[in-house]
Amino acid sequence: MDNICFTPILANALQFAFEKATTEGKITIIMLVIVSLFSWTVMITKARQLIRARTMGRKFFHAYRATRDPFELYQKKQEFPGAPAYEVFCAGGDELDYHLKNNPIQVAGKTRISSTSFESVKVALERAVSAQSLSLEKGMIILSTAVAGGPFIGLLGTVWGVMETFSGIAKVQAASLIAMAPGVAGALIATVVGLFVAIPAMFAYNYMITTIRAITQELDNFTAEYYASLEHNYVDNRPIADEIADALRKMRAEESDESVYAALGNFTRTPVPANA
Repeated sequence: MDNICFTPILANALQFAFEKATTEGKITIIMLVIVSLFSWTVMITKARQLIRARTMGRKFFHAYRATRDPFELYQKKQEFPGAPAYEVFCAGGDELDYHLKNNPIQVAGKTRISSTSFESVKVALERAVSAQSLSLEKGMIILSTAVAGGPFIGLLGTVWGVMETFSGIAKVQAASLIAMAPGVAGALIATVVGLFVAIPAMFAYNYMITTIRAITQELDNFTAEYYASLEHNYVDNRPIADEIADALRKMRAEESDESVYAALGNFTRTPVPANA
């Protein structure tokens, strides 16, 4: 039985074209390979990040919505690493916990914080959302550069190679297909490599940017929900008149206690008659 030798598709053509490419064309191809390595690194890293964000995000949302108190999950110290919503949740929880411990307000036997203190919680949430959005979009500029720049870099190498080929033919004055074919093949490989760089990056970019937008929208919705829940459960939203009345009652109670203590002090200092 005859031995059958399998060769990769286009391997011979690419090898021949690369060997016939000019020095400028080979430099262009090397640049494109470097861009491709960066883009594939970003694609693999970003894909893992997005898969983890979606998986852990679903687990976090399920655990969060299974509780009635928005602060309960924070107090239990449950962790969902990799979920952007969890990072926002922790940022708001840390800020709220600080004010509950340092600036508490007692309302009907429950610990609350003032609206002014809650503004810092809002700022912490907004800052966390921005940080997570930047983290999700990090590295996407490399993919967009590969998509937009890869074909143009390849085209530059091709045009340069064709120019070199025609210049050589003009010098030797031998315009034949045999003389032109190697140079043209060596020039066209730059465009081929540029397309090999751009096409995977284009598909990956479109998929990932759509996924990032979905996660970001989900994050904005959760932040609004979380903010409203915290405000409902942990912020003193009483009318100003009620706050003033409560403050006056406390002042009167303190004054009454002081008067009692003063009377007791005077009583203990009253001298007792000797013949009593």
